[in-house]
Amino acid sequence: MGSKYVDHLIDDDEVPELTEEDAKNSLSFAELPADLQHVLSEIQRGNVIIRPDPVKKTVQLSLSSDVLAKFEAKGEGWESKVDEALREWLEEHKAS
Repeated sequence: MGSKYVDHLIDDDEVPELTEEDAKNSLSFAELPADLQHVLSEIQRGNVIIRPDPVKKTVQLSLSSDVLAKFEAKGEGWESKVDEALREWLEEHKAS
């Protein structure tokens, strides 16, 4: 199961062993919600590739100094926060 894309991202040393408590709290596939069963089945069939982040393209963008300063003040990963803010704005302003 799984694609090569996902498999190489998994480090077995970082995956903890399942405990008896984990086993008691686990659900069978049939007990999962239907939408999750569908997604998992599609992943198993190889119809879905899980990526850590959406594919991003590098662009040059001019921002106001104050806007840039506020995002940079958030520290490392501020560029992703700009991406997230733009995504939220687009969701809120969908064309009707």
